[in-house]
Amino acid sequence: SKNLEIGLICCFMTIVICVRSCANGSRIHIKNINFSSPKIDRPIEIVFISDVHLGSNPKQHLEKICGKISQLDYQYLLIGGDLFDSSAFQASDLYPLKRIQKPILYVTGNHEYYVKNSRNRIAELAQYDVTILDNQSVQFGILNIIGISDNTLLKAQTKITETLICKEKFNLVLVHKPSIWENVAENLDLMLSGHTHNGQIFPFNFFVGLQFKTVYGIYRKQSSNLYVSSGSGTWGPRMRFMSQNEVVKILLTPQKIK
Repeated sequence: SKNLEIGLICCFMTIVICVRSCANGSRIHIKNINFSSPKIDRPIEIVFISDVHLGSNPKQHLEKICGKISQLDYQYLLIGGDLFDSSAFQASDLYPLKRIQKPILYVTGNHEYYVKNSRNRIAELAQYDVTILDNQSVQFGILNIIGISDNTLLKAQTKITETLICKEKFNLVLVHKPSIWENVAENLDLMLSGHTHNGQIFPFNFFVGLQFKTVYGIYRKQSSNLYVSSGSGTWGPRMRFMSQNEVVKILLTPQKIK
């Protein structure tokens, strides 16, 4: 009788956790973070998303994300890879991005390359006013945005990043995995990454931590910062437990030199 009671309680708790995790997997939160730098001469507002995983997630999920983004004031949208992840993805799924009348900059993640004809599928993004940064940089005033492709070896990612650094500008590196952070931190001002999903479903964050030193949140080294996002979508089960989907709003502000 006592064993039956314990079993029923465990079943009930499992159902509650599953239902809540499924609900949490469809929600999107706005995460606000601020960084200041003596290189910044006026406030700059950026929105960062990653790991949308269209294909695993329906196009409605991107519509929801774009709905959240439309509520924000910002100048640039940065997409940090894993925008799509399966052949179920159609370029027309990106139609919600047409509502965004701001520069959209994108780097690939690992999942884009698992898709058949990945090179052509990635190229289709240009139809939706998405600028693909394939180991290239683009400058907007004081901002030097460096985009590193995921299908590049780590050693080459480090070398390319260092080549594209512009000392007098605010160097922002957009790269899907946070793996090169230790190698390039001293030369850049901010790095934005995703990939880890912050484990997505507890306790997988501990396993992710075995592979990556930087799993989620802000990391600092001297005057340089890294932000690892938990991502804007789920992969595998459309569930989140003790993690959340996020759209990251970044405010860069001037820092007075003492």
